[in-house]
Amino acid sequence: MSNYIEYKDKVAFHPGYYIKEMVETSGLTQEDFAKRLDTTPKNLSILIRGEQRLSNDIAMKLSRLTGTTIGYWLNLQKGYDTLVAEFESDKELENEKKVFEYLDYKYFRTNYGLQDHPRKKEAQIAETRGFLKVSSLTVLKKEDMAANFRSKLEMSESSVVKANAMVQIATNKALEVEAPRFDKKKFEEAVRYALTQTTNHKEFLKRIKKAFYNAGVIFVVLPNMAGSNTNGATKKIGNNIMLMVNDRRLYADTFWFTLFHEIGHIMNGDFGISFDKEKGEIEERADIYAQNMLINPTDYKEFLREKRFDTSSIKRFAEKIGRDPGIVLGRLQNDKKVGYTDRTLNMLRRRYKVVVGQV
Repeated sequence: MSNYIEYKDKVAFHPGYYIKEMVETSGLTQEDFAKRLDTTPKNLSILIRGEQRLSNDIAMKLSRLTGTTIGYWLNLQKGYDTLVAEFESDKELENEKKVFEYLDYKYFRTNYGLQDHPRKKEAQIAETRGFLKVSSLTVLKKEDMAANFRSKLEMSESSVVKANAMVQIATNKALEVEAPRFDKKKFEEAVRYALTQTTNHKEFLKRIKKAFYNAGVIFVVLPNMAGSNTNGATKKIGNNIMLMVNDRRLYADTFWFTLFHEIGHIMNGDFGISFDKEKGEIEERADIYAQNMLINPTDYKEFLREKRFDTSSIKRFAEKIGRDPGIVLGRLQNDKKVGYTDRTLNMLRRRYKVVVGQV
């Protein structure tokens, strides 16, 4: 490290630069000067090279040796540190610009009201950084930064950044909520209540959020960030649990399955982010939990034995078990009992209209 730094039109000298001048003009060797300063030759040499910050102790000794003030020496160190920090900050900004390329600023502006700043990338980066509450956007490149990456899939850096950004948003929203301490028994009751709301197409989200809240689970629905490849996430936050899903799967079957998949992770203690096409024992356990909670396995087997999967039969079975018909259809399609292209059957798939942030 040099004992001075030049940056743009500024130059800052490390205190070691001036100490070196003092040694040279004194006619003393560094060893003799170090003895007069009451420090070791090694420590003095490191300080002169700018490889060590000036301590309060050495600043005091220099002031006594030279008749200057302690503040004089400490201000030299402060000026040097400030310019170094500005230099490092600008270098970090260049790294942030690379990460920012993965993010669509329109997403933040449209959904969260960030200022426009047209053609002012640095201002957009500052807005995004402040909104996400991170010191640098580069932290979003780190897997497990915001939540555990359970995925064994090969993840692109873009997907990692976007997934972390979504979980960071959900976490920040959850931190704004003061909820009761998480109670698993109460949450199990809330989950059973949620199952009664699959046919309540207007108020289901408001009601289950309240039920989960009372059990210490903060339920957050976010606008999907294209390319994040996330389905949902769970995370412990203090005495609470954050449960996040996005709005990319708002058909009845996919929404409820995604929600109960994440609930399964909470029940199993497997916190983290769920990604598309994810495999493995942990994901399989969450899938089985969701399937069995949404449709009782015994009831489903009896329904399959009838081998009648027309619209009327699906509606009757759905009414019998108290579920939205789209949930039954989705299960049949997933199990390859019916196809995905039957227009008549697909009319059973209800798409929810949710204004994210207003529920």
